[in-house]
Order: sequence, then C-alpha cells, then structure tokens
Amino acid sequence: MSDRHITRRIRGTDTADGAGVKLKRIIGQAGLDMLDPFLLLDEFRSDDAGDYIAGFPEHPHRGFETVTYMLAGHMRHHDNHGNSGDLTPGSVQWMTAGRGILHSEMPQQENGLMWGFQLWVNLPATDKMTAPRYQDIAAERIPTVHPADGVEVRVIAGELDGATGPVEGIVTAPVYLDVSLQPNATLTLDLPTGHQGFAYVFDGESAGVGGETLRRSELGVLSEGDRLQLLGTDKPSRVLVVAGRPLKESVARYGPFVMNTPEQIHEAIADFRSGKF
Repeated sequence: MSDRHITRRIRGTDTADGAGVKLKRIIGQAGLDMLDPFLLLDEFRSDDAGDYIAGFPEHPHRGFETVTYMLAGHMRHHDNHGNSGDLTPGSVQWMTAGRGILHSEMPQQENGLMWGFQLWVNLPATDKMTAPRYQDIAAERIPTVHPADGVEVRVIAGELDGATGPVEGIVTAPVYLDVSLQPNATLTLDLPTGHQGFAYVFDGESAGVGGETLRRSELGVLSEGDRLQLLGTDKPSRVLVVAGRPLKESVARYGPFVMNTPEQIHEAIADFRSGKF
C-alpha cells in the first residue's frame, strides 16, 4: 500500500463562459491545462442572478464527456435531438457528446444560489465518434455512506463502503466522490492504482489531503499510489475527490471540440457548420 500526496497546488481563476456566466476555472487554465483524462473543471457559485441568469445557450460538443454536478439551484438542459431534463440540487448529468451534439443549459430560477461543477472527461480515439448519450441521475439515486465517524460521502462514480455510484459504462473507470468532513474526522480512501486524481476543497476553510492542508478553492494534484488520507480541520469541510484512468493519447482542442489531431478538429468544425451534428 502506498499513500498519495499532493504534487501540485492550483487555485481557480475567475472567468466567464456561456452567455456570461461567472465561474471559477480550476482545470483548463494556464496553471493546469489538463490532467489526463480530465480536460476542464469549473465551479459556478453565486446568489446574484446577474452572474448566471444568461445561462449556456445552445452550443456544440464533440469528442468528450461533460459532467454537471448541481449543489444548489435549478437548470434545464435541452438538445437538438429532442432530449431534455432538469438539473436540480444533488443531481448529476453525465453526457457523452461522442460524434456531436448541440445542447443548452439554462437557469430555471431568477434569484437564489446557483452552485455546482462541470467536469470535462476525454474520450479515447476509439470512442470519439460514438453516438451521444446521457446519464441523468436524480439526487436520490446517489448513495450516501458513512465510512468513518464524522464522515459522509456521496458516491457518484466508483465504489466505497459497499456502495456503487450510479454512473456506469465510462471507459476511464472514474471515481467521483463528494466527501463531507466534520472537525478532526479522518478517512482513508482506496483509489485505483494508475488512475490520475485530484482533490478540491469546495466548502469550509480547509481540509487535510495527503498529509497537507488544502484551502478553499484550491485543487491538489495527487501523486501515484493506492490510498488517500483525508483529515477534517477545526471546522466542517467538503472535498471533491476525483480520479480516472489516463488515456495517454494526443489531444487536439478547439473550444468545444476535443479530438486527437488538428485534421479531426477541422473536420468537426466543418461538420458543425454544415449541420451534421
């Protein structure tokens, strides 16, 4: 058994996306362009409707997966194939864009807190042109476990303490955990050997991760290993722990298109412009 520790620390940068939604970009910025297989991690959090009300009008994706985890607020998604659904507190949507989709995510509220995450996960070359699909997961489908005193974990993907997350059939075999720590609580997590991983403190002032202290809005890139030690500090905190099998493939990116070569990017743009999505 070997413990994982923090190899890099990244703080989110303030930016805007969609039609002007204000958010904090953690992966996908100058300090951390990607963390194979993860391409982007955004946190959106505001109780000022002006920061989110314009939402994310229709836009394309090809070649990767988007994962939306809602903590507070209400958004509705819709795509050009007639699919639609609600993103409500505690719910998750794992969308496999595959060969191409046009979709929107629009707020269904005019006031109050809107809070959540969007994670982009790369697809291997063999799956980039697969048919699009959704896994829309209501809050009540996500198991909650208490693997140690003062610890509560929502298991979105992966396994913990006899519970299996509802996300299925993802080639990168992800682990996605929302860990709540009471003061001084301790937890040892098993993480698959070879998976690339990170921890991100999103509530409270700080948490202990791999023997070090991570502050709020700080991401720790994790070393190799097969277990991770988490420790509550003097106040309650929440930590995202995410890991996935790296693809180790070339990456060509252009906005909402992620392929393996520049030629494939040109093809994606041409297909989008000609209405093939």
